[in-house]
Amino acid sequence: MSRRDLFDIAVVGAGVVGAAAALAFARDGLRVALVEAREPSPWRGDAPDLRVYAFAPDNAALLDDLGVWPAVRDTRAQPYRAMRVWDAAGGGEIAFEADAFARRELGWIIEHGLLVDRLWAALPAAGVHLHCPDRVEGLTQDDDSATVQLEHGGRLRARLVLAADGADSQLRRLAGVQTFTHDYGQNGLVAFVDTERPHQDTCWQRFLPGGPLAFLPFDGGQGAAGAGSDGRTGHCSSIVWTLPEAEAIRLLGVDDAQFIDELDRAFDGPLGTIRAVSRRAAFPLRRQLAETCVAGRVLLIGDAAHVVHPLAGQGVNLGLRDVTSLRAVLADARRNGAETASPTRLARWARQQRSDNAVSAYAFDGINRLFSNDALLPTLLRGPLLGLAGKLPPLTHALWKHAAGI
Repeated sequence: MSRRDLFDIAVVGAGVVGAAAALAFARDGLRVALVEAREPSPWRGDAPDLRVYAFAPDNAALLDDLGVWPAVRDTRAQPYRAMRVWDAAGGGEIAFEADAFARRELGWIIEHGLLVDRLWAALPAAGVHLHCPDRVEGLTQDDDSATVQLEHGGRLRARLVLAADGADSQLRRLAGVQTFTHDYGQNGLVAFVDTERPHQDTCWQRFLPGGPLAFLPFDGGQGAAGAGSDGRTGHCSSIVWTLPEAEAIRLLGVDDAQFIDELDRAFDGPLGTIRAVSRRAAFPLRRQLAETCVAGRVLLIGDAAHVVHPLAGQGVNLGLRDVTSLRAVLADARRNGAETASPTRLARWARQQRSDNAVSAYAFDGINRLFSNDALLPTLLRGPLLGLAGKLPPLTHALWKHAAGI
């Protein structure tokens, strides 16, 4: 292959993190290829995506820098201005208010499909070389580059190859990187609901013995939560209900009336009764960390590197922070006339990212273990601990700033 065929970066996987990475590095003037197995379905405003994210301010700033954020924000991004967290056993709550941080909002609730749609729309103008549909079947590396063999017969050679192909990453396996995985034995059940009282631009989370139940404000338009929605604004929420696997499967199978009744009892009324529910879905939960984020010229980002419990809504935020940090490292190298893909520089980035993501993963794991059980001692302690934390403004400020990436 001639030097003309050498890419600066090849990204494998074009979900939110992979597409953002490809767009970011192309906007930085690098020659970028992007490989994806299937083209995403076009986003539809009348069919809300059940998969939503609590999008943090630092990542909104990243998308703004890439020229994508206005197209997301102005289409459908529900700001949330408060968060309230409490335990079903009582004992107090912890609350976060935008006014306390001198902000208009703490973040935004955004659909996965909308983010992917707007990122993909920006790829052609940025000059990204898209290979879709295609998959990686082989990987070879030398001192100067890595080459991926594609299913359809082509090859891509690049100075760096980014694995952004998800928790079951094929590229990670080809690079020989192992993972440390813990199965929580829980599922995350998601749906949209229409409630009697407005959501107040607030994220609500109640800890139950089986796992946390979150109600996230959602601007889904009329009908997001089913036929019961009558066009009132501010009454639609996206729920994420962490449950033991068998219980999640059972609740997927009950009729809407029974599901609403059980959900009402679990949430215990902050938004009044639930009037309607959309279709439901569930996904298994696990903690997974790659043993390293670098293998030669292959770098792992997003779910290929780390999968965390969704209770804090940080999964996609952590992945986009991988992109931001790598972007800063490569930009610094170019400014100083250094080799962007030097092993020392990449190893330093990989150590820092793995350390940061491991701290987050195990912190969420500890919170889940403390609250998702009905043992006597944790039950007696956790409510008062939340109440105490809620009375310490410096602590709540520190917690929110960490989650917001600022």
